[in-house]
Amino acid sequence: MPGSASISRMPAMHLRRRPRGLTLIELLLFVVVVGVALSALLQVFVAATQASADPMIRRQQLAIAESLLREVELMPFTWCDPTDTKVATAGSAADCATLPEASGPEAGQTRYGPSNFFNNVNDYAGFSMSGIRDVTNAAVAGLGGYGAAVDVTAAALDNVAAGAALKITVTVTAPDGSSLSLQGWRTRYAPNAPD
Repeated sequence: MPGSASISRMPAMHLRRRPRGLTLIELLLFVVVVGVALSALLQVFVAATQASADPMIRRQQLAIAESLLREVELMPFTWCDPTDTKVATAGSAADCATLPEASGPEAGQTRYGPSNFFNNVNDYAGFSMSGIRDVTNAAVAGLGGYGAAVDVTAAALDNVAAGAALKITVTVTAPDGSSLSLQGWRTRYAPNAPD
């Protein structure tokens, strides 16, 4: 019976020696599945990148809009043109000596001078430029494809008297056709010295 005992051990030893690892078919199937998954993931990233605005363009638009909005907000907002003799004392447009302030620039005024510059927030109403220029009318390098427009309109604010507040909207258009708008408000402090 020694022979029968050795025969019964043989199948158990055979099971322990089974080779481990992947077969060629399992490996190929794994490569195909991972390849398809990576391809789909890559397509999602490409679509997201193409649909998003170029961050550099967006930053440039924001810088241009902030700069122009600040320029407009720093202008005086008075009942009379700042060259009028009663600019500091006028409590209404009727109190002006000769030049009540109106929407849009007075004749001959321009953002670029050389001598008759915009001198009031209202002067910027309807202002636009194609290609960004500084206040000396020099083109700003690299910004020729951008455009900017300013809209100044009367606005109602909580406790501010009617006609004593303006809403300023600056819209900047980028070379890719996208636009960005910033808004600010300016209130009238008259009858006080122009600020």
